[in-house]
Order: sequence, then C-alpha cells, then structure tokens
Amino acid sequence: MGGRGIAAIGTTLALFATAPSDYRTVVHKFSLIEHDRLKPGSRVVLTSAELNAYARREVAAVAPDGVRDPHLELGPGTATATALIDLGKLRRAQGKPPGPIMAYLLDGERPVTITARIQSSGGTATVDVKEVQISGVVIEGRLLDFLIHSYVMQAYPSAKVGEPFALGHRIERLDVQPSAVRVVIGR
Repeated sequence: MGGRGIAAIGTTLALFATAPSDYRTVVHKFSLIEHDRLKPGSRVVLTSAELNAYARREVAAVAPDGVRDPHLELGPGTATATALIDLGKLRRAQGKPPGPIMAYLLDGERPVTITARIQSSGGTATVDVKEVQISGVVIEGRLLDFLIHSYVMQAYPSAKVGEPFALGHRIERLDVQPSAVRVVIGR
C-alpha cells in the first residue's frame, strides 16, 4: 500500500483535527504499519482525535485556501467528514479553473458533509460513499454515483470508490467504531 495507501486510509477515514501531539502519535503509528514493524496479530488503535489531527495537517498542506473548519465523526463502520469548502478555489488550485457558469455555481464557501461506509476483511477494504450534502442539499443514489464517476474518478483516476482495494502491509482489516479505528495486522 505504501505511503500513499496509508495516507489514503487516514484521509478516507478522517478529514480533520486536534493537538499536534495527536498528529505525531498517529504518524508514528502509520510508520510502524508502513515499515512492517508490527507482529502478526497486533492491533493498532487510531483514535478519532489522532485521525482528525492527521487529516487536518494533510488537508491544510494540499488545499490551504479551499478547505476550512474540517471535522471527522466516526461511527460503527462509517466515517462522516464535514468542512467548509470553496469548490471553485479547489478547481483553480488543481490548475483547472471553472468556466463562468461553473464558477457561478462553485465559487464561495459551502458546508460540505460526506458520509461513507467502510468495510474490510481478508486484507482488502471497500469505501462506499453513501451521501454528500452541499449547503444542506443531499446528493445520494444514482445522482451521487454519476457525480463520483463523472467528476471524482476523472480528477483522481487511481481512487477506489465502491470497489475493493488491497490494504497492504499485512493489514487484515480495519474495524471502524465511534471512538477509533482498529487496524488488525494479519499473519
């Protein structure tokens, strides 16, 4: 899975933040996993605060002007990320400025909430985006599938949404609960 894979788990599970010590702690845990330094059967607990700290730092590095006030809430098998996002600024930061009509629709900060179900076993995981809310407008079902395939997958072709992907580094499974994500290391 490599560094990008570990980062993807952190970002998929958490889009946001707390204390710098939580960031250092989760980076250390990710390093142990990434460098295969854990014994078979080990369980690594990534707390909500740690994942929030990691995601906040990483999101700030990638999108310093387009994302504000991020927050993560874990649930049984789910993660819900919220933030104030200026989609127009994000597009411009990617070097893809929107045309005048799209700029009218995308510019300006809007509250965005993304809820995903995370399932894993046997060294693989699947992340299914269940719902997206933008300014309180709920997007789900076929429209959400269309937007993911037409826009998200076009912008991020290596992203795995709704299909299994290998966890790597002997990770057997991720157990997502309201207070933490437990990473189970296989044999």
